[in-house]
Amino acid sequence: GLEGWESRTVISDRAHIVFDFHQAVDGIQEQQRQQQDGRNLGTTRKGIGPVYAAKASRAGLRICDLLADFGQFSKKFEALARQYEATYPGLRIDTAAELRQLQVLGTPLPFGELLVRDGVHFMHQALHGPPRKILVEGANAALLDIDFGERRIRRDAPGIPGMGTDPFGMSCCTGWEAPGNAAPFLGWGFTTGRKRRCGWLDLVLVRYAHMINGFSALALTKLDILDTFPEIKVGVEYRLDGKPIPYFPASQELLDRVSVRYETLPGWLRSTEGARGFSELPPQAQGYVRFVEQHLGVPVKWVGVGKFRESII
Repeated sequence: GLEGWESRTVISDRAHIVFDFHQAVDGIQEQQRQQQDGRNLGTTRKGIGPVYAAKASRAGLRICDLLADFGQFSKKFEALARQYEATYPGLRIDTAAELRQLQVLGTPLPFGELLVRDGVHFMHQALHGPPRKILVEGANAALLDIDFGERRIRRDAPGIPGMGTDPFGMSCCTGWEAPGNAAPFLGWGFTTGRKRRCGWLDLVLVRYAHMINGFSALALTKLDILDTFPEIKVGVEYRLDGKPIPYFPASQELLDRVSVRYETLPGWLRSTEGARGFSELPPQAQGYVRFVEQHLGVPVKWVGVGKFRESII
């Protein structure tokens, strides 16, 4: 295993705990959706949805609960387990066995030591202390946000807050779109293994994400994917029942009636993978990037041209 991982790992004391029964409930809910509606959401069945439901209902348990007072934690755990068993009669939870495992997990992690910390204070110190580079992984984009996202592809977690600090004003804009569940674009998801269909860049969605986040710059990734296309389409306008609309519909029924107006740009039909400067891109590829910038009013600061770390302009 990795050596010294303890000194490089920090867990927020506010992190909610995913229990085995959350994963079981996730699977039961997917089966119920399939039986009732003929289709399910395509979740990973890792218990994420049930955990966020418990969080919203104030019944969820966090790392700080586990480490502060195990007696109180046990009572809350048993109450939560009974609640799930009452809701799903076929579910059986061995609370005694699970609590024994949790007690072992909680023992070597005393609150306040290196591994478990107050996440807000930790990030504030990192941002406002000595200058350092901070890499943030944003797994869920704006259109996957539980509040602002498209209904069929929304994740259980909010994508906008969550890091425990003020926003950086920097975000990513992908050059193509490929959501990974039971959505308009399907995929080979990393966890699920499902196939993906990939669509043209939708600048209406990117503009909507910009309204929410206030981007100061964009990272346009996967430009090399377009190297073999003689023509490249870009979605620039939504029409609802034939009339242009300046917004992204919240209603799934309205969204199903939307048509997209595309503008067609010339392709470049040559590899961009070796480019390491903007001037090294084919003129048509440069025009594609400039089109995105002009349409959104946000500069493109990075352009991805390959699968390797150094494949970036």
